[in-house]
Amino acid sequence: MLVLVAPGQGAQTPGFLTPWLELPGAADRLAAWSDAIGLDLVHHGTEADADAIRDTAVAQPLLVAAGLLSASALGDVTPGAVAGHSVGEITAAAFAGVLEDSAALSLVRTRGLAMAEAAAVTETGMAALLGGDPDVTVAHLEKLGLTPANMNGAGQIVAAGTAAQIEALVEDKPEGVRRVVPLKVAGAFHTHHMAPAVDTLAAAAEALTPADPRVAYVSNKDGAAVSSGAEVLKRLVGQVANPVRWDLCMETFQKLGVTALIEVCPGGTLTGIAKRALPGVKTLALKTPDDLDAARALIADHA
Repeated sequence: MLVLVAPGQGAQTPGFLTPWLELPGAADRLAAWSDAIGLDLVHHGTEADADAIRDTAVAQPLLVAAGLLSASALGDVTPGAVAGHSVGEITAAAFAGVLEDSAALSLVRTRGLAMAEAAAVTETGMAALLGGDPDVTVAHLEKLGLTPANMNGAGQIVAAGTAAQIEALVEDKPEGVRRVVPLKVAGAFHTHHMAPAVDTLAAAAEALTPADPRVAYVSNKDGAAVSSGAEVLKRLVGQVANPVRWDLCMETFQKLGVTALIEVCPGGTLTGIAKRALPGVKTLALKTPDDLDAARALIADHA
């Protein structure tokens, strides 16, 4: 059983879309999406520097566009389940047929702008903690006033809070944690700091007409496989201010009988976690079009 997944913010790197635009029709498609949402995705995916694409309002639409572009290059594929990490959930909603590509990009543009605005209120950030016991780590984070914003599994938790709280964490890491790595993101995503963005996203969602998923859609909220398009959309709205439970998503993959996992462009993060948390599952990350043949072969083996 094949699972198709989409990465979240932080996966983007300067120029990562350049080779993808050499595929037939890709540049025209990206240009059309750029016009539709008022953001030059071609420039940001090929020429913009790291600081420019770290901007939440830029990074989020860029990641969804990259995911849609790379997935379409795979050809006709029907996975057993789909999921996305954080903003990747919108990409996954398009994979599942809940949203048309254009609606997904419109929604993520609103999401990125609203979350960037919320992040500007207070200086906040995120940091990854590697190793340690999850219960011990979460208790320590709560003591410091931080939120375990991403429970990623495989020994990784991402904490979020104010800049001062992140600095305190670096100086006072939980027992058993090997490293605390501050992340290059522009806010404390999936925490109460993002609450103002929820109302904005809810208003944008009211204009959409979601379809029920064609395949199992596994939600970040609790790892549940959601079968209602309206429920998927509701969860997409609320999730911006609630923790990502990627650990529970992977538990659901196991229950569904996952045997292979493909991560769309810019792949690498989620396949890395899967290699540690899902032993025996074949994984493949789409980084450049050079990975497409291997991905198609993996799809054929798990059809």
